[in-house]
Amino acid sequence: MFGPDKLSGQPKLDWGGRFGNMASVGEFNSFSASVPATKVELSVSCRNLLDRDTFSKSDPICVLYTQGIGSKEWREFGRTEVIDNTLNPDFVRKFIMDYFFEERENLRFDLYDVDSKSPNLSKHDFLGQVFCTLGEIVGSQGSRLEKAIVGIPGKKCGTIILTAEELNCCRDSVLMQFCANKLDKKDFFGKSDPFLVFYRSNEDGSFTICHKTEVVKNTLNPVWQAFKISVRALCNGDYDRTIKIEVYDWDRDGSHDFIGEFTTSYRELSRGQSQFNVYEVINPKKKGKKKKYINSGTVTLLSFLIETEVSFLDYIKGGTQINFTVAIDFTASNGFGAKLPPDGRVSHEFALNGNPQNPYCNGIDGVMEAYYRSLKSVQLYGPTNFAPVINHVARYASSVKDGSQYFVLLIITDGVISDMAQTKESVVNASKLPMSIIIVGVGPAEFDAMEELDGDVVRVSSRGKYAERDIVQFVPFRDYIDRSGNHILSMARLAKDVLAEIPDQFLSYMRVRGIKPSPAPPPYTPPLHVLQTQI
Repeated sequence: MFGPDKLSGQPKLDWGGRFGNMASVGEFNSFSASVPATKVELSVSCRNLLDRDTFSKSDPICVLYTQGIGSKEWREFGRTEVIDNTLNPDFVRKFIMDYFFEERENLRFDLYDVDSKSPNLSKHDFLGQVFCTLGEIVGSQGSRLEKAIVGIPGKKCGTIILTAEELNCCRDSVLMQFCANKLDKKDFFGKSDPFLVFYRSNEDGSFTICHKTEVVKNTLNPVWQAFKISVRALCNGDYDRTIKIEVYDWDRDGSHDFIGEFTTSYRELSRGQSQFNVYEVINPKKKGKKKKYINSGTVTLLSFLIETEVSFLDYIKGGTQINFTVAIDFTASNGFGAKLPPDGRVSHEFALNGNPQNPYCNGIDGVMEAYYRSLKSVQLYGPTNFAPVINHVARYASSVKDGSQYFVLLIITDGVISDMAQTKESVVNASKLPMSIIIVGVGPAEFDAMEELDGDVVRVSSRGKYAERDIVQFVPFRDYIDRSGNHILSMARLAKDVLAEIPDQFLSYMRVRGIKPSPAPPPYTPPLHVLQTQI
């Protein structure tokens, strides 16, 4: 059996398995680096949504779609959380996007009233939609765009508020814990059910929600669980930016009772547990009406721990090796197992260059050469089985779990898959390993099976076991065919989206296993040449 080549100065592609097998990369260079972009965070709020529920208010979710280059096909980008019983949601979950100044980036926001746990949007009530461009949001006053929600004839569907903020490169996170004392009693038959809502201030004086704690039931002296939040989300790296914290009493019908509020900043919080981080909770209405009003309780910071988030590149600099596997679908359905010469046997794993003892190819040119040569010697056949090549790479990944190596498998296919049950089981098993899978779909076929494997909406499961991590990224090649002729940009986007989830998947494996990056070697210092001269 042949093994993967490791990260080295001479990149090679090792082709084996039913498709190609291993490839390795000399240096990890992102093609998208040549396409300048600014990262922006989109926040979504809505007002006066349609009420689709009979005995309560709607339970809204917002789904963001982006449009493929040239194809006009809408692809789901992400979803917010569901907020129960409200027509005026302020969604906590943000969308992080790349903003290209020179391009029109079309966006569509669809809103639904969630009626069940099903991820299938057709099972839920449609509340309307909004079309705009990312440039519209960024270019609006204060980067805040308010638009009417449309899509249901004869109905006023409310408005959507979209806010964009450029993100800085702060990599710190904080682990915080709060408690409260003597909060106002809001429930008639019991005490309050308090929770905290955190907001960061914007330049125009408005506030953007950035975190909600859990609800602590039936107490006026709650202790909330510690939570972790990035400094970027909390204050975008501005240590003196105002942070507003509101205290509410949770109600089942969504009409949470306001207890009070206070403000602070990252700089103040960073003092940790002290007299400076005990805050009076003030209810402005009560304060204005009652002369003897003091406060509605106090909130105390119990702990504040700063953690620096390690990045994908920290591991690469520390010596982690990336092994890259390429798999090409050779079944008859794609027009590209195969029957191999000389005896015509059907194979679900074979070396693309025909040499299982040395299945390596030199660079992309070597891959293409082996591919065209293979097309002349093998007969395209079937069925299309993914599990063998996934299991093949998984065998290598299972032998190296110390963080020194990570394995990426690229499968190029037409989307017809014969062993879906076995493939899902292979993905679930591989999710425990240092491994990611990229699937590029070619041709006009429907890629429902690939979308299911992608696992962005519902984690892949097999025999009642769910994947430990989301390790599959699917992209349809047709979305990147640029009909305007700008192939360099479209291929850069393809490369970017193909690799988009790899760093986070890589980091999720390292975090779960508690693996820290090794220290980077010292920078190279050229030897000093002393010139001696005679006088």
